[in-house]
Amino acid sequence: MRFSSLAAWLGWLEQSHPKEIDLGLDRIRQVAERLDLLTPSATVITVAGTNGKGSCVTATAGLLHAANFKVGTYTSPHLLHYAERIQINGKPVADKKICAAFEKISDAAAAISLTYFEYGTLAALDIFRQENVDYMVLEVGLGGRLDAVNILDADVAVITSIAIDHQAWLGDNRELIGREKAGILRAGQFFVCADQDPPQTVIELAAQLNTQSYFAGRDFSFNIPGTNTHNKLWQWQGKDAQGRDIRLPPMQAPHLPLPSMAAALQVICLLKVDMTPEQIEQTLLNLVLAGRFQKILFEQREFILDVAHNPAATDYFAKRLQAEPNTGRTFALVAMMSDKDRRASLANMAGLVDEWYLLDLAAIPRAASPEDITEDLLSLNAQVTQSGDIDTLMHALLQKSGSQDRILVFGSFFTVAAGLAYLHMNSHDSRGSL
Repeated sequence: MRFSSLAAWLGWLEQSHPKEIDLGLDRIRQVAERLDLLTPSATVITVAGTNGKGSCVTATAGLLHAANFKVGTYTSPHLLHYAERIQINGKPVADKKICAAFEKISDAAAAISLTYFEYGTLAALDIFRQENVDYMVLEVGLGGRLDAVNILDADVAVITSIAIDHQAWLGDNRELIGREKAGILRAGQFFVCADQDPPQTVIELAAQLNTQSYFAGRDFSFNIPGTNTHNKLWQWQGKDAQGRDIRLPPMQAPHLPLPSMAAALQVICLLKVDMTPEQIEQTLLNLVLAGRFQKILFEQREFILDVAHNPAATDYFAKRLQAEPNTGRTFALVAMMSDKDRRASLANMAGLVDEWYLLDLAAIPRAASPEDITEDLLSLNAQVTQSGDIDTLMHALLQKSGSQDRILVFGSFFTVAAGLAYLHMNSHDSRGSL
């Protein structure tokens, strides 16, 4: 065995390929073919989108598992442990399984160099085959057309949303980005689009491929009955694979974003999964996904952690916060990557935050410096209270805030990961609960 631990494997993978991102399917397809991974027996559901992918994967897999199917999920990035990326029936697989898969991939690759993400993708597919899962729910890492998961033909392709992000790789407008994401579509197969206003490139490609398409607002939708803004009910309607209308009774609204939940329900209907409305409601209510409007009570303070890192995501985050007003002050602990639209992202939050604390992610090459984010906030007439490492900022926040206040942690997966790690590590001192 090349390495005896997952940490050692990951350390090697982080520096083994000359590029961190190297889009293209030729190299990974060659290795996948050698491993006989290109024609799985499991049904393949591939999920692309700018925001909401993780929630849609979690909901789709959760519903399938509740219907007694064996389900493998592959997502990225992880927050605290790499095995979060590869799960079966909602539980991360053992490190030793990932190590064994990495070794098999290394042997099969021989002289072919693969990226960190490509190794992870092949490992997930290999483990899912070994475990004989019924369904594989795969989250696209970047774009769609040239992303590693697209070596498999999706039986159901899902696009959750399309917004401006990763411009250097996908293009600087929604039409170009949509075309890249729609690269996961396959001729004659199911396609579920949760974006209420899909780019014309997506609509045209779906038609060219003669996909069995289901668009939000046309074929499926959800509404919130009544006019009470605090109403906790929602109602979903869609179509089955034969085009017949389906309407579920009003249900308690789940914690995760409703557009992603609606898309997952449409997928389930197309797959002819037999579940009662009560089973559906309870399954969605029980779903939890780290870093998606995740609430943690720590030292009697409410922390809300969200990986929102682009304007569309922070707009959604802000609206959820406004729907749950608090009586105290709102503090924000934030760090963002330098290649994001930081000012537009922060502008959505500026009116909600009383004090800003900037996390220094100097160890992350892509991270914007606290000085850069300070400048962004100053342009929005917002003042920074303090910057520093996670321990320093958490200590300051706990000193400054009270039990009636809330503390937001957002801006990137790295930011939320740092916040989660601190809260988990110090939870024995907490009078609240994780």
